[in-house]
Amino acid sequence: MRPVCPALFLAAAALAQNAPYPVDVPAARIVKALDEPQNWLTYFGDYKGVRHRALNQVNTANVRNLRVDWIFQIPTTGRFETVPLVVDGVMFFTAQNGHAFSVDARSGRQLWHYQYKPTEGTADGLNRGLAILNDKLYMGTVDGHLVCLDSKNGQLLWNAEVASAKAGYSITLAPLAVKDKIIVGVGGGEFGIRGFIDGYDAKSGQRAWRLYTIPEKGEPGGDTWQADSWKRGGAPTWMTGTYDPDLDTVYWGVGNPGPDLYGQDRLGDNLYSCSVVALDPTTGRMKWHYQFSPHDTHDWDANETPMLLDLPWKGQMRKLLVQANRNAFFYVLDRTTGEFLMAKSYARQTWLKEFDAKGRPTPLPDTEPSEQGTRLCPGLAGGANWMAPSYNPDLQLFYVPYREQCDIYFSTPPKFVEGKAYWGTATRGVSDEKEWGVVKALDPLTGEGKWEFKFYHAGWGGTMSTTGGLVFAGDADGYLVALDAKSGQLLWKLQTGAEIATAPITYMVNGKQYVTIASGAALITLSLP
Repeated sequence: MRPVCPALFLAAAALAQNAPYPVDVPAARIVKALDEPQNWLTYFGDYKGVRHRALNQVNTANVRNLRVDWIFQIPTTGRFETVPLVVDGVMFFTAQNGHAFSVDARSGRQLWHYQYKPTEGTADGLNRGLAILNDKLYMGTVDGHLVCLDSKNGQLLWNAEVASAKAGYSITLAPLAVKDKIIVGVGGGEFGIRGFIDGYDAKSGQRAWRLYTIPEKGEPGGDTWQADSWKRGGAPTWMTGTYDPDLDTVYWGVGNPGPDLYGQDRLGDNLYSCSVVALDPTTGRMKWHYQFSPHDTHDWDANETPMLLDLPWKGQMRKLLVQANRNAFFYVLDRTTGEFLMAKSYARQTWLKEFDAKGRPTPLPDTEPSEQGTRLCPGLAGGANWMAPSYNPDLQLFYVPYREQCDIYFSTPPKFVEGKAYWGTATRGVSDEKEWGVVKALDPLTGEGKWEFKFYHAGWGGTMSTTGGLVFAGDADGYLVALDAKSGQLLWKLQTGAEIATAPITYMVNGKQYVTIASGAALITLSLP
């Protein structure tokens, strides 16, 4: 018989005694998520989308000592884009191909595992995360369903079909829990869908409302679509929105029109594609919209984070919405009215001549895709994309990760077949130029750049800010880096072994701060020794 080590026995007993317990996250708690820096209660960490945490145990003086604490390997392949939730020592996250997990946030010990079985014939797909409300979790699926799980054990409670996978719809985003509703958007803008945003009753799974992001003929904005092109006009809603509880308004980005990259069959502004829409979370009624790229033919959607900031605009406090758009411009809007206040380029762009007073852009000549090819910046992937920005309220700096890449756009007319790719154009990179990635600090009131940090390749990793004076970001080569929030100086880096295509989070359990990032097929969590 082997002797038992007393120290190990006592440690195991203590771990069992302090094991995570069932969680409860009522809506009022999510409203005040920033008052719980030890937790991460929504996809963005809070309703405003600032991705900032008032934690400073890990800081500029000691971040060089950050090391791997635990690693959780997922049983699937593909791009790992999850952003975990952390509630009182329990972590919940998704993985590609329908997986959801709960683990002890201190050790990575698995508590439960759920796998969704998609409709037969549906391709595997990525997933960016969960929503939590009370004691239930909500996950979108690659075949267009919304499922509800018991947070204690991962048991399936209900399953609602949002849209048909056969028609090209999917859900890859993390849902947004607002009051008693679960709000979801759909992907599939490249498959001739008609985009929408849905609100579901959190308890029953019954659909409460639907807001189509393409109006029919006869509805406001319906005349911005040629003939019946609105029926297959795209305008997907594939990234999570933000919410202002004081205004009781949800803000959601809308994607590209279809056919993607070809506009001759859909002449007009193509509302509400490439827009941000403000809506009532109880009824789904649209309050206002602003369109960043009317009649888009370059795949410059507006699904990037609609971050909410309260700042003095020209001497007067304003409720602002800011977005680093895919078209390479940083925008400032009044989020109460939708009024355009400012736009300034943060990356290379060769398409814009000017904005008018209401923020409508006037493109330069010869910037449309063409048969012989048109070279244009930014490229197909943007500028910014789903990579999450962050904001440090102490320094009043907005940190945007983006891609520097120009493309050559070619134009050919497409043919619509339901459920098939509906692309009218091809692109290729500019062969005589290497792309690269950037994290840039901006003054959100002027759009002026304060510093930038360059990655070797253009990537898909987002950022996170802390009161420890740090900005964490990941890159396509697998590096997780910590930058000085004031200067952009590289303070620490870790080679995770695989591409990072999501944003890090930070949280605290039992007085210890952790940093977590998804990379390859692993969820990696770090802390100080």
